Amino acid sequence: MKTRTLGGGLEVSALGLGCMGLSVNYGQPADKQAGIALIRAAADQGVTFFDTAEAYGPFTNEELVGEALAPVRDQVVIATKFGFDLDPRTGQRGGLSSRPEHIRHVADASLKRLKTDRIDLLYQHRVDPDVPIEDVAGTVRQLIAEGKVGHFGLRRRARIPSGVPTPSSSSPLCRASTRCGRETPKRKSCLPVRNSASDSSPGAGLPAARQTPCTPEPAARTLTAPRTAQNVRPKRDNSPH
Repeated sequence: MKTRTLGGGLEVSALGLGCMGLSVNYGQPADKQAGIALIRAAADQGVTFFDTAEAYGPFTNEELVGEALAPVRDQVVIATKFGFDLDPRTGQRGGLSSRPEHIRHVADASLKRLKTDRIDLLYQHRVDPDVPIEDVAGTVRQLIAEGKVGHFGLRRRARIPSGVPTPSSSSPLCRASTRCGRETPKRKSCLPVRNSASDSSPGAGLPAARQTPCTPEPAARTLTAPRTAQNVRPKRDNSPH
């Protein structure tokens, strides 16, 4: 498996496994043992980059990923996300939240569900218009200093305003993740990682990990479900991808 290095020196496999579909958004959740087997099979084949989020399930996908990767934890990179206001008891979503105290709460809860002592890559799932990105980045920087987080990333629709430092100026910002395009089916089974930012990248000079496969390589196709009427759904802006 080829590797890529994201900003800040985070090395990952060129193909990553997005685990969302095992728990939510594409039919019934996978059987737990089948999901664990799939994730471990990916690791056995050289995949080292695994993507999850508290919003997937909610909460259950992180638990699944944590259990599946526990035997190989030091050999893989786990990415998860904050950004939604989720009730910890019911999972009900109350909107967006990237308040500093909320980010800290989400990070601590994710660490427990993932059965780990650090989150390799933590990124903002959605932009909270009520919280300046400088406050978001500052909070994650503190978590990095505490050893709870390794790297910081921005998710779909995130844009870096002028004045916010990029990796070249000692920011913790490591990764920008974007959707391939309006016509691409929303499958997160495969995450090709690109080293160079394109014109559509959220920040110039940032590595971008695409949400869905962007290349025709056979390896990408084999990890992605075929496009059919059953598994391609209408675009939903409020879904927690």
